[in-house]
Parts: sequence; C-alpha cells; structure tokens
Amino acid sequence: MRRFLAFLLLLLSVALPSAVRAETGYDLWLRYQPLEQQWKDRYARQVTHFTAASRPTIIAAANELRRGFEGMLGYDLVWRETVMGDGAVVLGTGKSPLIAPLGLPLAQLGPEGYLIRSATIDGKRVTVIAANQDVGVLYGVFRFLKLMQTRQPLDNLDISDAPKLKVRVLNHWDNLDRYVERGYAGQSIWDWQKLPGYKDPRYTDYARANASIGINGTVLTNVNANADVLRPEWLEKVKALADTFRPYGIKVYLTARFSAPIELGGLRTADPLDPQVAAWWKAKVDEIYRVIPDFGGFLVKANSEGQPGPADYKRSHAEGANMFADALAPHGGVLMWRAFVYAAENPDDRHKQAYAEFQPLDGKFRDNVLVQVKNGAIDFQPREPFHPLFGSMPRTPLMMEFQITKEYLGFATHLAYLGTMWEEALQADTFRPAKGSTVAKLLATPVEPGAATGMAGVANIGSDINWSGSQFDQANWYAFGRLAWDPDARAEPIARDWATLTWGNDPAVTGPIVQMMMGSREAVVDYMTPLGLGHLMATGHHYGPGPWISDLARPEWNPVYYHKADARGIGFDRTATGTNAVGQYAPQVAAQFGDLKRVPEKFLLWFHHVPWTYRTASGRAVWDELIIRYDRGVAAVQAMQADWDGLKGKIDPRRWAEVRDFLAIQRGEAQWWRDASIAYFQSVSKRPLPAGHAAPAHDLEYYKAIKTPYAPGNGK
Repeated sequence: MRRFLAFLLLLLSVALPSAVRAETGYDLWLRYQPLEQQWKDRYARQVTHFTAASRPTIIAAANELRRGFEGMLGYDLVWRETVMGDGAVVLGTGKSPLIAPLGLPLAQLGPEGYLIRSATIDGKRVTVIAANQDVGVLYGVFRFLKLMQTRQPLDNLDISDAPKLKVRVLNHWDNLDRYVERGYAGQSIWDWQKLPGYKDPRYTDYARANASIGINGTVLTNVNANADVLRPEWLEKVKALADTFRPYGIKVYLTARFSAPIELGGLRTADPLDPQVAAWWKAKVDEIYRVIPDFGGFLVKANSEGQPGPADYKRSHAEGANMFADALAPHGGVLMWRAFVYAAENPDDRHKQAYAEFQPLDGKFRDNVLVQVKNGAIDFQPREPFHPLFGSMPRTPLMMEFQITKEYLGFATHLAYLGTMWEEALQADTFRPAKGSTVAKLLATPVEPGAATGMAGVANIGSDINWSGSQFDQANWYAFGRLAWDPDARAEPIARDWATLTWGNDPAVTGPIVQMMMGSREAVVDYMTPLGLGHLMATGHHYGPGPWISDLARPEWNPVYYHKADARGIGFDRTATGTNAVGQYAPQVAAQFGDLKRVPEKFLLWFHHVPWTYRTASGRAVWDELIIRYDRGVAAVQAMQADWDGLKGKIDPRRWAEVRDFLAIQRGEAQWWRDASIAYFQSVSKRPLPAGHAAPAHDLEYYKAIKTPYAPGNGK
C-alpha cells in the first residue's frame, strides 16, 4: 500500500501544471516556464531557427535564446548560418553581412543599445536583433525573450532601446572571508578559496541575471576595503570572475583601501600628493590591467566610519580621488568616490556634512571620477528627502547610490518593494538649474559631452538558493537594474513585469502581488518611521526599534539625536531657525521644506520640531497621527497576509509557503515596532492614546530589555 501511495504521489507531481510545481526561486525572473498551448503554437509558427556569429557575447546571446525556447516552447532552436525560411531570428551587429543591407538606424543607439525589428531578408520574413556592439545584441535577446514570457506578439516588431546611464553597477559589500556586511542572504557568492581553479556555475547565472536587466559592472569587494585583494595571487582570482562575466558585458571593479601603499607597498605614507604614493598606485593599476585588460576601475570609501583617506594628510577628497583617476585614465578606468562621510567630531547636523565637504569641490575632480551620492543625506532610511548634492555640483559627474539590501527596512523577511522609494528620489525636482530638473534627469545628463554617468546599488545577493534571502527581495535587484538603465522608468510597470516573469502570467496572481508590492514600502515607513522620523533602529545591526538609545559615543549614532522628542514635542529642526539644512537645497525647495504650511507631511519631522499638539493635514494632533500611522502600518501587513493567503494553490507551494512564513514574521515585528515606539514616545510625551487604539502589550522596560546581538549583517 505504501509503495502504491508513493507511486501515486509521483504521478501527481508529474501531472501538476508547471505553475504549481515547487520552485526554489533560483531561476529569478528568467524562469522560462512552458507557455500555454495557443502561445506555443503561435510562436512555433513565427520562429524556426536563428543565425548568429561565433563570438563569445553572441554565443551567450544565442545560448540564452535556445534556453528560453526550450523552456517555453519545449524545443531547441537550430543554429544555421543562413536564412533558410520564414521565422529566422538574426543576431548580429550592423556590420553583419545579413544585417548591413537593411540599413537599420543603429547610430543613435550607442554602444549598448539594440533594435528588434521584423524585416525581410532574401524574401523571407525574419526578426532581426541588431546593435552596434555584441553586448547590445545580448540585451536585445533578453528583451525578445521577455516579450515571449509576457505573451506579446512577435510580428511587426519595431523596438529600439538604449541605456541612459553608462555605469550601472552592483556594489557587493562582501569581505574576503565570505562574510557579507549588511547581507541577509547567506555568505558571499564569491568562493575565493576555490578560485581561480574552480568557477562555480552560479557565477554564469549571476552574469546572465545581471545582463538581463542591463547591469554592466560589479564591485566585488566591501567598501570597508581589505588591501589584500590587490595582491597578485588575489588578482588571479579576480581575473577568473572577470573572464566568466566578460561575455555578458559585465566589468569587474574593486574597492581600493586608501592606505594600501603602506600595508602592501611598505611606504611610510599614503599621502595622495606624495610622488612615491602616486607611483605605487600607477604601478598597481598597470599590473591589474595586465591581468584584466577590461578592468572597470575602483570604488573608494575614504574618511568615513574610520576608513583612511586624504583628510588624514590634510588633503581634499578631490586630491585623493584624482590620484586614483590619473592612474586609471590611460586604461579607460573609472574612479567611483563615495560621498558618504561624516566627521568624528560632534557635528551640528549629519544631514549637512556631505554637502559641506563636497559641494565646494565642484569642478575639481578629474573627468573619469564619479562622485557616488546616496539617495538621501543620512543613510538609506525607509524615507529620506533627496540628497542636497544632486543639482549642487553641476561641473562634477554624480552617480546615484541606492541600497538594494534592506539594512533599515526589515532585512530579508519584511516585504518592502523599493522601486517606489527609488522612484520618489529620482523624480524629486531639485530646481537646479530650473524647475523640472529632476534627480533622474541630472543623472542622465552628462556634465559635458562624453562624461561618465552612473548608478550603483548595494547588492542583496548571497549564497542562499533564492539569491536574495527572500523571493520578494529579488524584485529590488530587478528594479535596480531597470532604473539604472532608465532612471525615468516607473515603479509600478517594473513591479508588474517582475511579478509576471517571476510568478506567472495569470492576472489573478499578478494583480494582488503588484498591489502588495506597491503598498509595501509605505507600510514599513508607517510602522517604523512615520511622518519623517528616521534612524530609530537599534544600534549596530539596525534590527528592531531603539528610539530610546542615547548612550553611544557619538551623538549621530543615537536615535534620540534624530527624533529629539521631549515633553514639548518631536522632530529635528532643520529650518533657518535650526541647523538650516534646508539652505543646502535650491531656494524653491528650501522654501517648501522650511515652511510648516508647505512641507510634505512625509517629511514633517525630518525638517521641523513641532509640539505634540501640532495639527497635521488630517486635523489630528501630531501625537494622534503618529499612533494612527503606526497602526496603519501593522494593518497593511495583515492585509498583505490576507492577499497572499488568497493565492494558495495558484502558485507553486514551496515559494508560497516561504512568503507566508516571512509575512508572519513581518506581522510580528511590525507589531513590535509599533508597540515599542509608542511605549517610548508616550513615556516622553505623557499623552493618552487616541480612542480605539490599543496600548502596547508590554511596558517600556520590556522592549528596552530585548537584545539581538547576533542579528545578521552587522560589520565585524
């Protein structure tokens, strides 16, 4: 009987439709699941074979095309050298003998753009995927497969696209011992001990996933840098990764520790104006390019959080960055210099420090320097106003730095789609030089013809089978790539694409999923940092609430520094009567942020200290409004749980169960955030809760006593 039941279960598992078979999430948005029969029949009539060149990137594109067809249609495309009938897919550049006679308008697409067009070659109806360079063909193939995954017609195609930013990179905060700082998806995927002798096949899948969304670079090492990666034996390991990534258009970058000339070179100084130091870096860069001819360049974190830098020698950020830039320039390399700095002495307002240090240096950086600026002036909070450096350095290339990993938004277990956060920052109007000068437009407009542009994302990738620690965190990796390609893209269409590619083409499934995603980040803001509060997380690991923390060595490490709640009111006065951080923005923006009547309520307590009785837009006192926002956040998570429960049986059980369990964790931790925050702020304000809102489950001392010293991702 047992054998019969086991056999029956095996038959049932085989008979289950692909949409409900168990999946791990490893395939990301490149699942290539079998299509419905009508779409199989339709595509099978339209695509019969393909023709391509035998170069590494074109081979990668052809292999992806075959993989997609095998998964979605169940048959392998045949690679032929010529067009032998209707239905060929022709891959190549404008110089291809089959494509050149078509006279396609490729010139305006640049080195990475592509064109997908229905055409006729030798009297046969074909689909041409063409570009100026091979990597554009690869991007076009991924777009073509996306059309199939989303059940779009393949006849009469006329699609062209090109990235708006040149440098589109992931920043891995991965240490050489495979520990990932702020990582919530296991160990680093870089198994340095086995490199260069063994190249994990996962490296190729990593490259495929990145190429599919247009990412063209990866910084392999932590910004809190270790100089050892620059040693010759480590460069051979880096070379092995670069060789794997190259066919997919991805360059490797490394973080450079500013003090490496001392630690590796035996010099007595790392002063960027010392000729010996400059010569050491030039020799090291030349060595790297001998090993990796298409090395992308360096990312540097200097004079921030204890890292060495030019200020140690009374030199400016520009003088430090330019030394690296001069060494990289002959090889076409880029230097990314982080603007995330805050001084060791007690500052008047951490919000102001990056602007104060960098804005006076506008125009003093070399042409191949990108100053990498976080989306907000503090540190990847659930909500921040846009960084005042955007629009304030018109002669300096600035690149955006987003954090894909959710250091401050509940780690891997909280569902928080960050596309909405990033759209909010990118569409913010800087009013510099004029109205309509959004952050997105500034990023995409070179400061002079040919100057670098870019966007960086702190990766959420690890060794977990699903790559990112949770199924929904994959969406943030995907959204980053899409926005790095086009900063003017919108979060909802990106969410819809990701949901379709990841969970299937059924609107009854994708509709609720997109709805959950679009409201998820706002839910986190509500139960963590409503009305413009920020940096209230527990110290160090940033896991859970800690608004009461006030005993850390530096003022700006303490949550009380940011909310400034007292018996009279709450909020940080950054107006002209306070720290005047608003003065770093354009006058139009400063006038809005600095005026209690005009400031967006989402930034109210970021810029203003108000009495507990202050009337918000709802007519309620700010104290009552805070309580309502906390409860609204918890209720939003409960609603997501209900929406997800309604999808049971419509998607594969393994991924469904994982998300169900993570939402349960999020529900409990949202309540923890709500209760602990209210308990603390009530102890300060001495005000009663509004009618109908429950008191915290425990007293304040209970929440203060909660310790989580082993929460993942904290720096070591």
